[in-house]
Amino acid sequence: MEAYERLIRYIGFDTASDEESQTTPSTACQFDLARELEREMREMGLQDVYGDDHAYVYGKIPATPGYEAKTPIGFIAHLDTVTTGKRGPSAYQIIPDYDGGAIPLGESGSSLTPEMFPHLKSMVGETIITTDGTMVLGADDKAGVAEILTMCEHLLRGNQPHGPISVCFTPDEEIGHGAALLDLERFGAELGYTVDGSAVHEVESETFNAAGAKWEIHGVSVHPGSAKDVMVNAARVATEIDQMLPGNERPRDTEGRQGFYHLTEMSGDVSYARMQYIIRDHDAGLFEQRKQVMRDVEKAINARYGEGTAKLTLVDQYRNMAEVIAQYPETVEAAFAAVRSVGLEPVSNPIRGGTDGAQLSFRGLPCPNLGTGGYSFHGPFEHTSVQQMDKAVQVLEAVVDWFARR
Repeated sequence: MEAYERLIRYIGFDTASDEESQTTPSTACQFDLARELEREMREMGLQDVYGDDHAYVYGKIPATPGYEAKTPIGFIAHLDTVTTGKRGPSAYQIIPDYDGGAIPLGESGSSLTPEMFPHLKSMVGETIITTDGTMVLGADDKAGVAEILTMCEHLLRGNQPHGPISVCFTPDEEIGHGAALLDLERFGAELGYTVDGSAVHEVESETFNAAGAKWEIHGVSVHPGSAKDVMVNAARVATEIDQMLPGNERPRDTEGRQGFYHLTEMSGDVSYARMQYIIRDHDAGLFEQRKQVMRDVEKAINARYGEGTAKLTLVDQYRNMAEVIAQYPETVEAAFAAVRSVGLEPVSNPIRGGTDGAQLSFRGLPCPNLGTGGYSFHGPFEHTSVQQMDKAVQVLEAVVDWFARR
């Protein structure tokens, strides 16, 4: 089975995770895909296949005879997708022999255009897979799952020698919990790769430092006719807090290694309001400064309106994995060589986000991120192509070959 065929099967499963949930997985529907992958892996011939009570699915391919002493390497992708307004199986369309023009996204009224997404110009002649314009495709990261299992099928049915190979598919990556319960002893790899990136030639070994910030604002509600020096409008205080943060340090205004404050949710009335932010920066020192800015705002608001008006809760989510990956240069060297082996020139840009690999690297599994051939994740413009996915599979096989020859 080709990688894109697997992707189309997998996007038929609704696996959206839920940030408000207190369980793992955060949504029971992730078990549906986990069980399907477990079944598929057993039928394919992987060994030690195991699905646990939290929707993590493990499997192994033993080394080719004579290659048992090679470095055990592993590949990881996540089951869940971002939560969108529309739930259910992802709707898709296939555009064969793409002509380089605009691609209408179903009946949504939206189109995928090279003016908005210039990389489409390099995909002329390829078979493009898009959404119908109403929800995400789910290639993030079901494309990674599909590519890993396609690689496994090729290894099991072919003659390519290799060392010990481990795979694991995780839940809840999109809400920052994907690697938290991954059993590294069961996984059994010394080095790993998440397959959760975008362009096939990208090799990512640097992430943001990340934290979440939750604000609760308690107001004082009285009749507006007698509100003088008494009313504290929680909703207005929430907007004031947002205005006290640096106005040019939002996602829209930043790029590269520039960090930001991002308001992701806001609700409230006169009596009570709440806000959710994410805080990001590649530089550890600047990251700590950003958190301190939040604390200073909390102090200023409470000084102005009364102690207890604003309550800030900061939670660190993950750290920049670059400091770990730098100690294992062979992980990046192998990935660069693999990308070049399929006729592409590798690039390594800082991830303006995070992957399971960030947590895993600090847990003892150095874990750069490889591209899937998917683009414009987390929205209705998400797309990939048959040929890009095939290239991604070839890169994974070339990584396996690099460690087998090392």
